[in-house]
Amino acid sequence: MVVLNSRLTLDSPVSALPKVLPRDHKRLGALGIKTVRDLLLHLPFGWEEFGEPKAIAELNDGSLATVTGTILRIAPKVSKYKGLRLTQAVLVDGADDELNVVWFNQPWVASQLHRGDRVALAGTVKATRYGRFEMRNPHHEKLDGGEDAGPKNIGGLMPKYHLVKGLTSKKVAAVVAEALPLAEKLEDELPEDVRQRHNLLPLAEAVRLGHKPETQREWSEARRRMGFAELFELQAVFALMRASMAAEPAEPIHYSQAVIDAFKEGLGFELTLAQRRSMWEAFQDMARPTPMNRLLNGDVGSGKTAVAAACAAMTHEAGMQAVVMAPTEILARQHLHRFRAYLEDSFPTLKVELLVGSQSTAERRRVRASAASGHCALVVGTHALIEEDVEFASLGLAVVDEQHRFGTRQRELLRAKGKGRPHFLAMTATPIPRTLALAQFGETSVSGIDELPPGRTPVETEVVAPDDRDRAYQLVRKQVKLGRQAFVICPLIEESEKVITRSATVEFERLRKDVFPDLRLDLMHGRLKDKEEVMSRFVAGQTQVLVATAVVEVGVDVPNATVMMIEGADRFGLAQLHQFRGRVGRGAEVSYCLLLADDPSEASLKRLNLLTRIRDGFKLAEEDMRIRGMGELLGARQHGMSDEAMQALQQPVLINEIRAEVERVRETDPGFDRHPLLKAAIVRRLEQTSIS
Repeated sequence: MVVLNSRLTLDSPVSALPKVLPRDHKRLGALGIKTVRDLLLHLPFGWEEFGEPKAIAELNDGSLATVTGTILRIAPKVSKYKGLRLTQAVLVDGADDELNVVWFNQPWVASQLHRGDRVALAGTVKATRYGRFEMRNPHHEKLDGGEDAGPKNIGGLMPKYHLVKGLTSKKVAAVVAEALPLAEKLEDELPEDVRQRHNLLPLAEAVRLGHKPETQREWSEARRRMGFAELFELQAVFALMRASMAAEPAEPIHYSQAVIDAFKEGLGFELTLAQRRSMWEAFQDMARPTPMNRLLNGDVGSGKTAVAAACAAMTHEAGMQAVVMAPTEILARQHLHRFRAYLEDSFPTLKVELLVGSQSTAERRRVRASAASGHCALVVGTHALIEEDVEFASLGLAVVDEQHRFGTRQRELLRAKGKGRPHFLAMTATPIPRTLALAQFGETSVSGIDELPPGRTPVETEVVAPDDRDRAYQLVRKQVKLGRQAFVICPLIEESEKVITRSATVEFERLRKDVFPDLRLDLMHGRLKDKEEVMSRFVAGQTQVLVATAVVEVGVDVPNATVMMIEGADRFGLAQLHQFRGRVGRGAEVSYCLLLADDPSEASLKRLNLLTRIRDGFKLAEEDMRIRGMGELLGARQHGMSDEAMQALQQPVLINEIRAEVERVRETDPGFDRHPLLKAAIVRRLEQTSIS
């Protein structure tokens, strides 16, 4: 039985738990687990049913199983393929049947276990070509006691938690077991009548069953309750935000047909129906005395910038200024060229300026003076826009591109640059299904650009078998010979001891030395200090092949890039793979997206093949949501929502029901003051989003 320190509370730091070592504290923090409460609310995303220990002779190929026995042989090895470090062992049970065991990238297991040790293993059974069974990377536990001693920490029903490097589900489960007695102190933030109407478990019971269920059904009920509560809290937060914004005045920007006529005439291309619809929705919002708060949600290349430019032109006609903030200098400069092309010829008095950190002090001073005096109509820039010495004479519109890359506080600092409250337009190139948009951006109105401009060349997408890799390299070489460029995406920056996949740093060196020694290669990942320089070289055509991590997922436009080769494609979500694919096919030439899987299993290939058939980002995002019920860390965290909330979103009507429940509570308690536990949960959630 676990005996807890009597001074330990739900708000105690997780480091106060006896089994949390300093290195564990940092790793848990990377998962957003800072307090005991955070830990208890971090439910497993799935379970593995290994069952009770079986005899080796009773094992079946492909099944999950628990086995106990004695180590007959064990030794560290280095494989001929890729030089992987591993541990190989043979386990023998009471019937003298033998089981082969291998731990990839875990040579230290050979120093933990020795010949003659009694151990328990829990893992997936594989039949070998030699008529024996094998387990790869199984959980293991050394058994103390007699022949009848069984495992205490592995086998049976084992939880799968979201992890970071250095943490295991086994470790998280052990820490959770220490904290679980405190679950009874969790107070329910959901109003009792709401819980009863939707037949939901009390919070304390949901947490206990979520971490220690006896059946899958108990775990499912716990997840349903937690997902409902999270979405309820989010919708309550959004309701307060909407009420707050409705109380803030904004200067109305009235619609002008002459402005739109001049804008369309200067574009040089026809607007799509979706673009025209999104513009009209924004113009209607801007004409009101309350500030617009709209999300423009569209696929890569769908023409969101043209919509934002039309809004800037309308703002200029009303005698006010606009500002556009992008996450990187390269993207900001890209926007500068587009906004100037869309606006300056059609509107001679509309001046577009740039403000980024790399400009000279004199140039930044000149742009700041132009913005403060009202001489420029639109300033495009990066975080430099939210520095204290940046002011606008009359800011009427604030636009944020790739808005998920900025925290709430940064967006608020941008909005505060005007003397009044500006209208606000957020843009994202990640297509978001409507139910998810309502859940995550419930304080905003959503416009969807769900069609691409005519004339875009579809990207040829192919799943490449591991033994067909050379053909992929030949395609890269052929395209480079034609003067084109290529991306090679890797899931990791560096090699991991836990994950067998290609890392960007190792793959860059291998490609540079062994595969493309005659080509100009460059490397880019999130830890690089000179990311902007590396990307600038690629945009300028100085680099022929760019090896990178997911840092290139959004934004940068390189029309000359025609090949996107993705290593470990099975480790990314479908929506993210679609984002990578959107980096090519931006010019007139035929482009290619090559998907290479680390795990070429039937399930992985079936999922990847969806990309070869579906080109619509919204449809792929919906497929991603449906498939992600498996709980893999492929995307739920990208959306800033737990797996429980993502699972709840599989029911399209649920968001509307939850919004109705929130409004029912607000009818008699507009600020949730009579529901203190709910209000405390809302405050915690607001604090989380304000520092995101």
